[in-house]
Amino acid sequence: MNIFDVIIIGAGPAGITSAIYSSRQKLKTLLITKDYGGQMARKTVAIENWPGNIEISGPELIKNFEKHVKACDLKIKEQEEVSKVIKNKNIFEVELESGKKFQSKTVIVCTGADPRPLEIPGEKEFIGKGVSYCVLCDGPMFNNKNVAVIGDGNAAFEAVLFLAKYARKIYVVGCNKKIPAFKDLQVKALATGKVEIISYVFSQEIKGNDFVNELIYKKRDTKEKEKIKIDGVFIEIGNSPATGFVKELVDFSKHDEIKIDFETCATKTKGLFAAGDVTNVFPKQIVIAAGQGAIAAANAYKFLND
Repeated sequence: MNIFDVIIIGAGPAGITSAIYSSRQKLKTLLITKDYGGQMARKTVAIENWPGNIEISGPELIKNFEKHVKACDLKIKEQEEVSKVIKNKNIFEVELESGKKFQSKTVIVCTGADPRPLEIPGEKEFIGKGVSYCVLCDGPMFNNKNVAVIGDGNAAFEAVLFLAKYARKIYVVGCNKKIPAFKDLQVKALATGKVEIISYVFSQEIKGNDFVNELIYKKRDTKEKEKIKIDGVFIEIGNSPATGFVKELVDFSKHDEIKIDFETCATKTKGLFAAGDVTNVFPKQIVIAAGQGAIAAANAYKFLND
């Protein structure tokens, strides 16, 4: 079996940057990915923190990333997911869901994170019937409708700004007294004239008949239950890192993020690195994920030379 110098898992900002840097360092590189872009594919407002672009959309930036990495000298396995990574002596074996196996001297995990569910009654039952985790995918379906966005972080307010193009009214339902989203996002959202913020509550249940028609929430201070009439619910309460396939090789934070050495992006297993939103880095930003990807590739190169 051919042995690669480095296998990179995931093609979001961290994975693609790792692949570019590994290729430039003349490492024999394999990039494995289900798709391109990671969470950038769900970015619903203009990205304004990517150097060189005053403003660029998530899908447009993904296209640039994909074009760049495909111009590099490396192997790419698309539409593939990793099921398991094991280490035997000094060699890693990466097994795919399809059953294919590849070997490498180092591995860089850049699998990002998946949307976190609320886990309340009615959520699973109404997925595709008014419950969504992707405003970019489903937002246009709610033209002139009333919707709720559950969450009060940056992702929630980015979702609001996208939905404001379509929805008649948008409820922002969050559990915090003080909204943690960036102030500029809050100001832009309120300026649409379509937003009502419901703070310091817990969402309790999503109800409906064939489709969603109601959200029940409970006030955290008085414990009173109230409800709002809506046509759709967009859940934006954060993400869960995709880490199960390396659970025997890494340590995790309390949020199931891979713990890394921030100077090198190394995990507790020699030769295994991680970068981007799958790690315990803060804050979760595209530019930081890309920077970590470069750090991981540089230290994988150093590890191989040492």
